[in-house]
Amino acid sequence: MTGDMFIGPFWDHMLGYLKESIIRPNKILFLKYEDLKEDVSFNLKRIAEFVGFPFTQEEENNEVIENIIKLCSFESMKRSKGNQSGIIGVIDKEFFFRKGEMGDWVNYLSPSMIEKLSKVIKEKLSGLSLSFKGCP
Repeated sequence: MTGDMFIGPFWDHMLGYLKESIIRPNKILFLKYEDLKEDVSFNLKRIAEFVGFPFTQEEENNEVIENIIKLCSFESMKRSKGNQSGIIGVIDKEFFFRKGEMGDWVNYLSPSMIEKLSKVIKEKLSGLSLSFKGCP
């Protein structure tokens, strides 16, 4: 709940990038997982343009975007041998991927944990134009 992780305070990390993306939108692209899932093709094109390699019409016609979406899908990444065993930081890779569904977190938290998380989210996101679907 404090936001402390092996890579640093999560909230400070995330909000720092959000603020910088507002100040320097040509340097930092802030994209939420739920937005990506909502329209994968649109956001993949957006990412490609952001990094300076927009898709050509020929690539679009040859289903390059669709192929990238399949290769980078949650299920494809979850099945990848490199993501099935070992440790990333302090997290065992077998626990790194669950379902890839928005709102699935409620199946892993108790009501009291959800209440505490709701308070932290409201505190950390107050005054910002950032919200998460299905979040308390």
